[in-house]
Amino acid sequence: QVQLVESGGGLVQSGGFLRLSCAASGSGFSIENMGWYHQAPGKERELVATINTDGSSKYADSVLGRFAISGEFRKKMVNLQMGSLKPEDTGVYYCYAETRRYGRTNLRMSWGQGTQVTVSS
Repeated sequence: QVQLVESGGGLVQSGGFLRLSCAASGSGFSIENMGWYHQAPGKERELVATINTDGSSKYADSVLGRFAISGEFRKKMVNLQMGSLKPEDTGVYYCYAETRRYGRTNLRMSWGQGTQVTVSS
């Protein structure tokens, strides 16, 4: 079973920086990609950024140029460097990992418990 633990959330002023980290644990699987979702208060969870094991990444338009995702797949970790933060970036950030168990073909999504980011204006 894959377990994900996030860290690095907190309270920051508008224009500030935060770094989120997520570590996966468990055995018997390979990671296909990892990334981050954001859930603002009263809204649905939305993809922020994702990174594949080949290093390719994708971002939501709202964070382009402000956030940077990096993966340390040997350590089963993914980081999200957040800059020029805005009040609308406030919410819970969830780490995910898409994994494949050894000998299986289907992919499985696993989620962390989420970390709160609050950006004050």
